[in-house]
Amino acid sequence: MELLEKTLDSEEKYRGVIVTVTLDHAQLCDGRTVLREVVHHSGGVSVLPVDDEGYCYMVRQFRYPAGETMLEIPAGKREKGEEPLKCAVRELSEETGFTADRLVDLGHFYATPGYCSEVIHVFLATGLHPGKSHPDDGEFLNVEKIHLDELTEMAMRGELIDAKSVIAVLKAKRFLEAEG
Repeated sequence: MELLEKTLDSEEKYRGVIVTVTLDHAQLCDGRTVLREVVHHSGGVSVLPVDDEGYCYMVRQFRYPAGETMLEIPAGKREKGEEPLKCAVRELSEETGFTADRLVDLGHFYATPGYCSEVIHVFLATGLHPGKSHPDDGEFLNVEKIHLDELTEMAMRGELIDAKSVIAVLKAKRFLEAEG
């Protein structure tokens, strides 16, 4: 059985600054019709900057929808048509001030595929060069330096609770170990 759903029609219910929401009628693989609510998002990037001693530069910021301050890797929304690598370079500079000699693509993932189209691309940044950060207007964050080994343990203990950060830390740890 081919596991596809076909969009029959789509009605925009909300258009915001970051997301658009549609209510779609979709045909299931068995022929039945169902409603699907879809949050459309342009996607984003996340960048884990790691220095030569294995220290990572994380950001701590308040996340309004979650209602709490979270420790995260630098990340941000892609502009329409923006290449993930270009966005990664921009976000790294904006949030930490760093530029990097090397950005390694660690893959991508869907944040919440049950109702949202957002895809987040994950990068590892090495060969770091410091500079002055320049966060977006209204973006307030603190940069914290934490060793990759400690972040890995924090992820495994459930203390690092941001999904993109957990994914990036674990993938970067495995990548850097394999690289030697």
